[in-house]
Amino acid sequence: MREARFTKAKLDDALARLCGRLGLDHRGARLVRFTNNAVYLLAGAPVVVRFVASRRLRHRVYKVVAVARYLARNGVPAVRLYPGLDQPLIEGEHLATVWSSVRESDRRATPGELGRLLRAMHALPVPPGVARWDPLDDVQARIADAEHLDDDDRQFLLSHCASVRAALNQLEFPLPRSLIHGDAHAGNVLVGPDGPVLCDFDSACAGPPEWDLVPLAVGVLRFGDDMAGYRALADALGFDVMSWEGFGVLRAARELKLTTSVLPILRSNPGVTAEFRRRLADMRAGRDDAQWQRYR
Repeated sequence: MREARFTKAKLDDALARLCGRLGLDHRGARLVRFTNNAVYLLAGAPVVVRFVASRRLRHRVYKVVAVARYLARNGVPAVRLYPGLDQPLIEGEHLATVWSSVRESDRRATPGELGRLLRAMHALPVPPGVARWDPLDDVQARIADAEHLDDDDRQFLLSHCASVRAALNQLEFPLPRSLIHGDAHAGNVLVGPDGPVLCDFDSACAGPPEWDLVPLAVGVLRFGDDMAGYRALADALGFDVMSWEGFGVLRAARELKLTTSVLPILRSNPGVTAEFRRRLADMRAGRDDAQWQRYR
């Protein structure tokens, strides 16, 4: 049985040591998210510190840094890395990035605003070193890196992943490939004083723009989100992925990602376990109409 590797106590200690090195005050920092990554907002400075919460996905952080710098050079509204640091940063067994925080307004970004940001990203040439789209690569990495997963569940997930991958390989996409966000939804847009900005580039890659419509489409089907929001995004991007014949395969890939995203922290953050078990049971039973709750 694996021990919990990313407990809040361990992360708090890593944060204190990292901030000490950087001359920042860690006291009063708030852990604002703990799923794929552990994200801290400092109290004494406009700074966000983000720790990778999977040992098998540490390689992605170098891509995150490269994409953030590329978007900054090209003027795409996006979160910016904290200046003057050679990133990512190693703190003990942890890998971190440090960002200038965005002073958020009280409103969420609209799907139309998300669409405009995505259009700006899709219009850029793909920068060197950005990998090709492989939506199940992180799924397999998280299964291998799971803190707690019995053999039967592991075999089901691996088998389902193989089936979905085979179906993905048969798809012929109508839109030309481009630089895509890979996890495009309102939660990955921050609305600051200068307007909305993109954030979270873990899944950015060279891939089909159709994929950037799938999170909102699955949000409608699994989380009961407003269909009007999806329609606004589809209008902004000029494509309706839900009407495309390949959508069912893309949906299956997205649901695998949504379900397995917490596997590396199941023991560290037991509050997500019940929702993980529900999603896994629905996938096993083929309950496509079952409603899910977002991990907290």
